[in-house]
Amino acid sequence: MKATAPPAKRRRGPRLAVLALVFCSLLVPIAFLFNRFPAVYVTDERPEQEVILPERHSGGVNEMKQPGGSDAKPETQVSDTEFCDDAPEKIPKIDNVPSRVITKPEVLSPPAIERAKQIPVPVPVQHKNGSSANVNIRPPRVPSADELEKAKACQLEFGSYCLWSIEHKEVMKDAIVKILKDQLFVARSYYPSIAKLKGKEALTRELKQNIQEHERVLSESIVDADLPSFMKKKIEKMHQAIARAKSCTVDCNNVDKKLRQILHMTDDEAHFHMKQSAYLYNLGVHTMPKSHHCLNMRLTVEYFKSTTLDSDDSPVHKFNVPDNRHYVILSKNVLAASVIINSSVSSSEETRNVVFHVLTDAQNFYAMRHWFLRNTYRESAVNVINYEHIILENLPEFSMQQLYMPEEFRVFISSFERPTEKSRMEYLSVFSHSHFFIPEIFKDLKKVIVLDDDVIVQRDLSFLWNLDMGDKVNAAVKFCGLRMGQLRNLLGEATYDPQSCAWMSGLNVINLEKWREYNVTENYLQLLEKFRNNDDEASLRAAALPISFLSFQNLIYPLDERLTLSGLGYQYGIEEEIIRTSTSLHYNGNMKPWLELGIPNYRKYWKRFLARDERFMDECNVSP
Repeated sequence: MKATAPPAKRRRGPRLAVLALVFCSLLVPIAFLFNRFPAVYVTDERPEQEVILPERHSGGVNEMKQPGGSDAKPETQVSDTEFCDDAPEKIPKIDNVPSRVITKPEVLSPPAIERAKQIPVPVPVQHKNGSSANVNIRPPRVPSADELEKAKACQLEFGSYCLWSIEHKEVMKDAIVKILKDQLFVARSYYPSIAKLKGKEALTRELKQNIQEHERVLSESIVDADLPSFMKKKIEKMHQAIARAKSCTVDCNNVDKKLRQILHMTDDEAHFHMKQSAYLYNLGVHTMPKSHHCLNMRLTVEYFKSTTLDSDDSPVHKFNVPDNRHYVILSKNVLAASVIINSSVSSSEETRNVVFHVLTDAQNFYAMRHWFLRNTYRESAVNVINYEHIILENLPEFSMQQLYMPEEFRVFISSFERPTEKSRMEYLSVFSHSHFFIPEIFKDLKKVIVLDDDVIVQRDLSFLWNLDMGDKVNAAVKFCGLRMGQLRNLLGEATYDPQSCAWMSGLNVINLEKWREYNVTENYLQLLEKFRNNDDEASLRAAALPISFLSFQNLIYPLDERLTLSGLGYQYGIEEEIIRTSTSLHYNGNMKPWLELGIPNYRKYWKRFLARDERFMDECNVSP
């Protein structure tokens, strides 16, 4: 008898490889969900960072005027505050060859704006009182303590996404689908208890069959219009089965436990979907739209193809004249820079001596330069500067060669003594590291006005050039909703006045002579060494908040708060009359006006100053 050969061993390698591929395929969507692999055009716009500040109330009361036009709840002056030990964390950011035929269209002015009466400095604008005397104003609904707690937790975790989701929340109108879901939850809660009863096998089978049919229908249909025609019979059948189950004698504790279990599972599922939506929202507000990327590329290509735009009447001679009115804009966004310039000249009575200096990075320099060579803005001059190049060539001793946009911090302030009171979330814009080299770049200038590129101007700013700032360096709008004492965990052992208010960037008048006299840039570099914990990007950006405030201690000249209306990038419900009569509008926050996620009621003010009849915008389908 011949011995049979032992069966060949199965190779385990291919099976292990298949299992590994399956495991990796499961990890990919999880990694994408947690922002490990961004797959879009990443914008260079300012990042959002987070600061959580508890607020302790003391004696005096300070009334604050909300941008919406109504008085806010009294906020007390902060004299002693307890603070979180966490430093501000960086929030993941989630900002065809054209023809050689070139025209040089002049950017059209927006529709005429009714001008407010000019008022002597320091009050720049006198707001009109509303004339609608017969308007019935509904008192706002007072939210419950539970609603406030949920809103607070949501804003702490997801930031401005919560405001956006509340504004765009859709009420469920599909009544039949809602009935199906309600019946499904009730049937599931009773089914385990009915299945344990003797003599109820038929009811158990009927409940199980109805549950399966409801689950199948809901997996295929999410609106009433998609439901099959026989669903009314199914609903009636399930209703009768639930009624029979309720008539049985069961342990109510088991039914209650099952209902709570279903409720917790539903809450977990809702939170998961909210997490997904918040990630997609952040992806939308922190990335560059494809059409904007196309515009930059087309402008860059056209710049190198065309040599006919350089003319003999170039306004270069205006760039370094100290007596001219010089505006400085830090921007990596062509459209944003063009809108702020167009709004400024459209609101100015005289533009012959107006010069705009646009500081941009090497990536956007040629696109920005070609745009401003193609478009004119009345009699003003535009000087596009490659910030990285000028720092590298002329100021090699400074290590900050990268252009940083104005930093935005999401500041969340809550009350210790009144925890049920609604917490405040504010977006605070401050100078970036690049701002501190402006006096070194413009050595011949004495005074400049620094504008953020998410600002538009609606009134003539000429009066600011006659502003007597005394010994102050930086004229800014103060934000007394946040005081220096509340930042003591961030400011460390530095000397400061705890009662002094924070201030905002956006529209700032800078006295460069006093800046150089007080050695503000040198003080900044010393503070940078102190607050920069390591060389990573997050630490560097987080240091901008304390450095900006400490560098200008006792050097801030307060501008009238009516000069700039802030909050148009995150705050809903600002009255149209307040917006229309403000000197300038600041779209600080996530929802910038050039994004589709921008607040629609506010975007129209920004779009009025957008260039019209621009060929590259049409070809790239740019329609903010």
